[in-house]
Amino acid sequence: MKTAIVILNWNGQKLLEEFLPAILNFSADLATIHLADNASTDSSIQYVRTYYPAVNIIENKSNGGYAKGYNDALATIEADIYCLLNSDVEVTENWLAPVLSVFEKEQQTAIIQPKLLDLKDRNRFEYAGAGGGFLDLYGYPYCRGRVFNDLEIDEGQFNDVTEIFWASGACLFIRSKVYHEIGGLDEDYFAHQEEIDLCWRAQNVGYKVKYVGNSTVFHLGGATLHETNPQKTYLNFRNSLLNVVKNVPAKWFLFVIFSRLILDGIAGIKFLFELRPVHTFAILKAHISFYKNFYKFLGKRKKLQKKQHYNKHTSIVWQYFILKRKKFSALK
Repeated sequence: MKTAIVILNWNGQKLLEEFLPAILNFSADLATIHLADNASTDSSIQYVRTYYPAVNIIENKSNGGYAKGYNDALATIEADIYCLLNSDVEVTENWLAPVLSVFEKEQQTAIIQPKLLDLKDRNRFEYAGAGGGFLDLYGYPYCRGRVFNDLEIDEGQFNDVTEIFWASGACLFIRSKVYHEIGGLDEDYFAHQEEIDLCWRAQNVGYKVKYVGNSTVFHLGGATLHETNPQKTYLNFRNSLLNVVKNVPAKWFLFVIFSRLILDGIAGIKFLFELRPVHTFAILKAHISFYKNFYKFLGKRKKLQKKQHYNKHTSIVWQYFILKRKKFSALK
């Protein structure tokens, strides 16, 4: 299988200086390496051309975010497997072989995520994907090793190969034929949670999403938008609601939509009590954008088959905040 590692970049020269050497050292024998640049205004492109001429550079005409950036770049790359890799990820020796082995053995497996650990605390799982992602009934994402902001220590509890619901966009492997078959990433998301929608759509047409725990990468996280940035709050709340409209099966649809609007309101009040009103306003902005996009996403919904059993647990909000269950293994 021909594998292409595609790193999306926007004004990230410092990240490339730090993380690109390991990618080349531990990957060049098994994959081609590409830099998809989202119209950077720094000297990223010149830096890569000068010091890493083996890297193929794709210059996107605009900064269309994560979704459009990858769609534009992947339209020009011929490979069997794409690896969508954030520019703030440190790869490790032998990170590719376990993933490619699963692809070779399992034709219905279309998407794979490796173990994601925290670069700043290397024994702890990282927020963006940890040990593989799931959704609860209300469409809230969480991971093995991460429930809301509680991150577990890696003690080998997720050193397995198992089916998951969504793979992290920080390091996501996908068969190229599947990527194009299901229409790539939805550009209306711009950034955040579009990988959940991608995985959902792949499963709608019969493919599997897997986690491969004997492949490890370390993610810096927050290199583009830190978790305290209200823009990140806005995108996460809006895009999570858009995922619900686009993908939740009919039998749960109205119940989940109205429940989410109430729960998001409670989250906004919580931010006020925590003296973080900018995040409350970010949720309000997210809901305004959600209402504007509601009928557009209803139209997208009609084109999809619905995966009936999308949730592993009923409500992680209830379990986490009320029952104080902070670890994945404690969820019922």
